[in-house]
Amino acid sequence: MGQIPSMQPTGWFQVGWSTDLAPGEVKPLNYFASELVAFRDLDGVVHVLNAHCQHLGANLAFGGCVVEDGIQCPFHGWVWNGKGRNVRIPYETKPNRARKVRSWPVTEKNDSIYIWHDAAARPPMWELPEWKDVLGDHVRERSYHPLDDAGRTRFERVRVHPQVIAENAVDPHHFRFVHHTPISPVVLREETDESTWAAKVGFGRRWVVGEDRPEDTLNTIEIYWSGIGVSFNGEETKEGVRVISICSTPVDASTSDIFATYWIDRGGDYAERVAVAKMALPDDIAIWNHQVYMDPPGLAPSEAAGFRQLRRWASSFYPEHDEVADMSVAGSS
Repeated sequence: MGQIPSMQPTGWFQVGWSTDLAPGEVKPLNYFASELVAFRDLDGVVHVLNAHCQHLGANLAFGGCVVEDGIQCPFHGWVWNGKGRNVRIPYETKPNRARKVRSWPVTEKNDSIYIWHDAAARPPMWELPEWKDVLGDHVRERSYHPLDDAGRTRFERVRVHPQVIAENAVDPHHFRFVHHTPISPVVLREETDESTWAAKVGFGRRWVVGEDRPEDTLNTIEIYWSGIGVSFNGEETKEGVRVISICSTPVDASTSDIFATYWIDRGGDYAERVAVAKMALPDDIAIWNHQVYMDPPGLAPSEAAGFRQLRRWASSFYPEHDEVADMSVAGSS
């Protein structure tokens, strides 16, 4: 058993869905061991700030309200804009330009809200994509049901590190024992760069020789990871195509929230198909909640190369140990 990686990884991380915030609405968040406030301004743009007013420390998420030029503190009415700057003090002629609330980079895509986290406070190093731009034509060209409540599930305070979830991309054998597939799937291709891990996996005996037939997508999953926080899976079965996004965001030193989003193509019984799509993740969570992090793991020959390659790739998303407060913990059951 080794030390689990830092719970302060760099990258994009989901903090909600677009429907969570109406114009003028304020929500408290708690991620990366920080109290945050999210609000959608009157122009419809989402902002995320550290939660505490830099006047006397009131929490803007509890009683704060959206006004024309930002979010107003419930305590003394100080107004902070989306960049975290004080723009108005109701009882003074000038704002306090010396104080600033930390503003987190935000992007809103894929019916979701994401923040950029970097322990060294660097700006975003890559752009988060739309899933339709990175999955295959057989996924992109379908028409999908609008995302609704049935297609959104959040699992709170799961005892899992985001990297452990990303390692599923190179763990074909768990499908036999966790998800009860007849045989392990076969990795047909993989591509990586500094921010991305992409793969195509085939399920069933028609894929056992490991040959990727690009025009043949039946019983395959296309996997796309953007950093270790955001993933999209495009799956084609005989019932049709579905896209599943599994995003994990650290809450504190030992737990993460998992956001699961399901887009189902038109055709067949939507309620039944989304219910089937949602069946697998709880089985994984039951394992993750009681898993310890093995470093180095005792790998079998057929899986060793994939795990080692992914862990090398993931290592680039962690801050140097002496640059940030130590939030890493030994895994425990």
